[in-house]
Amino acid sequence: VQPLTERYLHNLQKDLTEHGFRHQIYLMLSSGGITTLETAARFPVRLIESGPAAGVLAAIFYGDLTGNPNLVSFDMGGTTAKMCVIKKGQPTMSDDFEVARVHRFKRGSGLPVRVPTIELIEIGAGGGSIAHVDELGLLKVGPESSGADPGPACYGQGGTQPTVTDADLLLGYLNPDYFLGGRMSLDRAAAEKAMGTLAQTLGMDITAAAHGIYQVVNENMISATRVHVAERGADPRQLKLIAFGGAGPVHAHEIARALKMQGYICPAGAGVTSALGFLTAPVAFEFARTYIARVTQDKLADLDAIYAELEEQGRATLAEAGVPADEMTFERKADMRHVGQGHQIGVELPFDSFAEISLEDDIKPIFYERYDEIYGYAHRHLELEITTCRLTASGPRPRVSLQEVTDQGASADVAVKGKRPVFYSEVGDFTDTPIYDRNLLAAGMTFPGPAVVEEKDSTAVIGPNATVLVDANSNLIVTLHRD
Repeated sequence: VQPLTERYLHNLQKDLTEHGFRHQIYLMLSSGGITTLETAARFPVRLIESGPAAGVLAAIFYGDLTGNPNLVSFDMGGTTAKMCVIKKGQPTMSDDFEVARVHRFKRGSGLPVRVPTIELIEIGAGGGSIAHVDELGLLKVGPESSGADPGPACYGQGGTQPTVTDADLLLGYLNPDYFLGGRMSLDRAAAEKAMGTLAQTLGMDITAAAHGIYQVVNENMISATRVHVAERGADPRQLKLIAFGGAGPVHAHEIARALKMQGYICPAGAGVTSALGFLTAPVAFEFARTYIARVTQDKLADLDAIYAELEEQGRATLAEAGVPADEMTFERKADMRHVGQGHQIGVELPFDSFAEISLEDDIKPIFYERYDEIYGYAHRHLELEITTCRLTASGPRPRVSLQEVTDQGASADVAVKGKRPVFYSEVGDFTDTPIYDRNLLAAGMTFPGPAVVEEKDSTAVIGPNATVLVDANSNLIVTLHRD
């Protein structure tokens, strides 16, 4: 993999140079930082899942922008949906990742790779996910996907199997004449034909089959999110969902409602949100050193030498990326566990030196707080063990600002461009729903659900019992009302 990636990246650099590009090239890492092309070519394994990692950074950016540090990042595209728990403005991290899975979405069926990565849960639920009836006569959605070619049946490119996008179209969520801002028309007749075959097999009408697909794919994502949130010691009722990707805002309402969340956020330009996340990432690289030992007071001094070596490596890597010495920062962490355990947790060690640090007063309280946060109880009578020393070397985080829209004091009615029947699970039928042009929504505008908000790269479907507020950056802040 390394020679192939190195050759590809250097060819990319050569092509850009020949076209007049004279700047540094940065690549996104799975850990949430960016690095130079040269460093990426040496460590291509660090690029795995780098695109989804950028999406999580974008979610953190929008969370900070809207005053919501506790979130679930929800990125749904054409083939998969990815979720990440964000607590106090920080994503969940892991150093355990799988590649080449025999069963793509089944944990344990692939090859383990020990690299730092933002921890995401991924399931085969996207706009192109294919619906079918299994051998037990049950409706299933995914993980097989129609891909971009031929794509969903409604693309009119020869696809014949019903997909999530076909269901979304038939339920009224998507406008066949405004897909990609009108640059592409969706073929409703082709979607009906594909759905009709499935409906006949299930013994129901086309609408019921389409809604069945919608419910199944949503339940797949709801179940996965519920488990992922619980495993991270969080309560979904205390979190907000931030939905992006081309299909994310279409399905966000049902997911947030089922998980009893406070509400959800649909950023402007949801289809390209991950690209914005790239712009918010600092130059950063994580270094690690295996060090297995019981944590005792006399062992703490040994840690200074290890972290000093890691910091030296970090300085060299950041200097190569052009980061000034006075703008470099270094964050110390360690993988720790109770003696006798087989699983460790990551613990921050905010100390410049361990010479004057107390094990009882400084180290143990940090470990116990983190352990208790994850598992609900810490065994304070057991000794501690360290397995890995980690150091993240970072440059300054870029300052990214978005253009603000002015509060014109006008009613949101000025953005309504028509109505169409839209199917809502809460109603159990089609409801004549106002369709809003997102480009005409201004800061401060509010409107109730049900509603559909259309823009070039995504569509937000707002269900009943919800209120939408347009903030100064054109984000849709949706509050859910409980019965």
